[in-house]
Amino acid sequence: MAAQSTLRHSEDPILVLYHHYVSLLRGRLLRTSRTTRLLATCALVLSIIGGSVGGQRWWRRHAEEKERGKRLLRRNSGLRGKDGSRTIYVPYRSTTSKVTIHPTRPMTFDAHRRLFLHPPRAAGLSDGPTLPQVPPPQTKPGLNLAFLHQFLSLLSIMVPRWDSKEMGLLLSHSGFLILRTYLSLVVARLDGEIVRDLVAGHGRAFSWGIVKWLGLGGFSSYTNAIIKYLQSKLSIAFRTRLTRYIHDLYLNDNLNYYKLSNLDGGVGRGADQFITQDLTLFCESAASLYSSLGKPFVDCCVFSYQLFRSLGPIAWTGLFSNYFLTATLLQRLSPPFGKLKAAEGRREGDFRGLHARLIANAEEVAFYGGADMEKIFLDKGFKDLKNWMEGIYSLKIRYNMLEDFILKYSWSAFGYLITSLPIFLPAWGGLGGMLELADGGDRAGRERGRMKEFITNKRLMLSLADAGGRMMYSIKDISELAGYTSRVYTLISTLHRVHANAYSPPRGTSAELYSLSDVQGTIHKGFDGVRLENVPVVAPALYPQGGDELVETLSMVVRAGEHLLISGPNGVGKSAVSRIIAGLWPVYRGLVSRPRSIGTDGIMFLPQRPYLSIGTLRDQVIYPHSEMDMRDSGRRDHELSRVLEEVRLGYLPDREGGWDCRKEWKDVLSGGEKQRMAMARLMYHEPRYAFIDEGTSAVSSDVEGLLYERAKEKGITLITISTRASLKKYHTYNLSLGGGADGTAWEFERIGTEKEKMNVQRELQDLKDRLAHVAQWQARRQELEDELGRVWVEGGDELEQPAYVQEGVEEGKVQEEQ
Repeated sequence: MAAQSTLRHSEDPILVLYHHYVSLLRGRLLRTSRTTRLLATCALVLSIIGGSVGGQRWWRRHAEEKERGKRLLRRNSGLRGKDGSRTIYVPYRSTTSKVTIHPTRPMTFDAHRRLFLHPPRAAGLSDGPTLPQVPPPQTKPGLNLAFLHQFLSLLSIMVPRWDSKEMGLLLSHSGFLILRTYLSLVVARLDGEIVRDLVAGHGRAFSWGIVKWLGLGGFSSYTNAIIKYLQSKLSIAFRTRLTRYIHDLYLNDNLNYYKLSNLDGGVGRGADQFITQDLTLFCESAASLYSSLGKPFVDCCVFSYQLFRSLGPIAWTGLFSNYFLTATLLQRLSPPFGKLKAAEGRREGDFRGLHARLIANAEEVAFYGGADMEKIFLDKGFKDLKNWMEGIYSLKIRYNMLEDFILKYSWSAFGYLITSLPIFLPAWGGLGGMLELADGGDRAGRERGRMKEFITNKRLMLSLADAGGRMMYSIKDISELAGYTSRVYTLISTLHRVHANAYSPPRGTSAELYSLSDVQGTIHKGFDGVRLENVPVVAPALYPQGGDELVETLSMVVRAGEHLLISGPNGVGKSAVSRIIAGLWPVYRGLVSRPRSIGTDGIMFLPQRPYLSIGTLRDQVIYPHSEMDMRDSGRRDHELSRVLEEVRLGYLPDREGGWDCRKEWKDVLSGGEKQRMAMARLMYHEPRYAFIDEGTSAVSSDVEGLLYERAKEKGITLITISTRASLKKYHTYNLSLGGGADGTAWEFERIGTEKEKMNVQRELQDLKDRLAHVAQWQARRQELEDELGRVWVEGGDELEQPAYVQEGVEEGKVQEEQ
């Protein structure tokens, strides 16, 4: 019975530690003097009073903040901090919740650039000092040093500081994972005690064990729920950090959102796929991996130590040998899930892009009746995706069969062998074997001790097998995480390349003409006017290819009050001039000078396709300003009404339901209303210079003239791109493109000069010469019609015309004579 007694009264080390500190605290309290107790009581009372006053003030400030949040939410506005942060209020249940968004500092981008553009050579992501693509195409996603570098680089964004919210979540998550491991030990010990008391027939001990089991089960259920909750919070926190980082790098004054898809091409045209789906899957996989690896690792350490004490070193060595062999075998036989997941993400993006393309061009497809052709494209894209996913599932079937057999059945059989060591080989069985070798005295007590030890060890073995199984299962999860990591790392590295304009030719080669690595021009912001000096107009191609030259070199100057009309046939580069000045296309050679700011007192561009944003009717007029910007500048709704009256849209607020009405405006407004809304934005911002690219093509001529005259009255210098000759009367100069034999010549001249009059007279004389030949052309046409109207029969005779044809011809001659 000595062995049984030793096992029964083994104390929990955490409980011993708790009793030690409780007794220590109680002893110190008993040794304190009366004065000390009186001072402590006074401090407690003062702290309660101070807490009450502070709580009242906090509640008052909280109520004021809630009211301010409701007011700003109704106005669709927010607050701007001195450090550039923005505070917005979002609906939350029956009230509002404050969200403060801090922009990413430029120094942070500079510090991270070396991680994404200059990775260490050991990571296998770079072949030298210059590389056209990061990561290079030959780098395959998988469990390698490249994956480790990519994940750690992203981790520096997700957990930026030791005192960040994400670090607090990680520590809390770790604490609950350790707590769950401790609860597993308590459950294993309690399970053995319950079975022992049941076999021994101790009813009271058995009942008390059931009560403790239920209490422990409730606490364990709470712990498991909190772990899942913290895992979800961790995933959202990771996604929030990465999304805001990518948005700050994607949407800025450098126009990276345009250059990423139209100039760089490193991620194709599926940037939305990277930012939404791939980023979400990466964050969920990273958060779950911490739980699926952290908890099993702690379990393996703790349970292995317990089993080492119970079963001895031989069993412990066998366990870890089994782990090593299993991990090696599964890693060698595991398919390349990382590479497969990355390829699946690309195919998902292509299929999603086909649907987005159909939605964006639904009207054009409907006019052409191209539903069948679009269906073929969609079916083909889905078939490629389906075949790829079926291939992945077929690989998973074979791998899962092997994985389940090894981790469930082989490990269970091995566990039974290990737990039998104290019974059949007590000399090698650790503490359990020592108890077996000791003189038990009572055979029944000895059997009950064996039962308790077996149940406890079995529970520990099952928990250890579960932990080891989850670690082995995590090999597949890590492979999939490697695929998601490669996708997100590729997006951020490409954004850094675009943001830093870090384009250089591959080592040992020279830059291709008019490629992104051959940009040698200069953009000067701060010039009062628009100036181009020896600038070639080049339509760029995706990097690293070279662009197509439209105009060899272009030079011109437009100053305040000198309105310019850019004319010429289609495809000669009229819109390309505005793209170069706006900074969308690179300046390969020469100098481009323009005003510094966009909008008020600067320069503004009205694109050929009017853009209507998401939001209220007010947001359509003041775009790209927000209502907060409008209120800060002292503008009010009655000024917006006057602007709409100036462009003949004064009826819109009443027709659509007021300024705060939200609709899908691109479907509500007609083509002419969209162009007039763009002109309303021009009237609202009142820039010094404005590019208008076919901005009045759907507007009647009388309203078009009114819009141009009103813009000139506001002091806006107009630079219009159009093929309408009627717009010349509103401009001072004309830039004509597409001249010469090869269509690359251009001419910049003042409208109304003697040269222009000579050109008009020459054109009129040409038209008169053509009209002089009209009678001759009509006679020739009649001869051809008569010749085509004759019909010959077999034998060479001509068939006479029917009577009704002859009557129609005679009537036509009579009408001509009259």
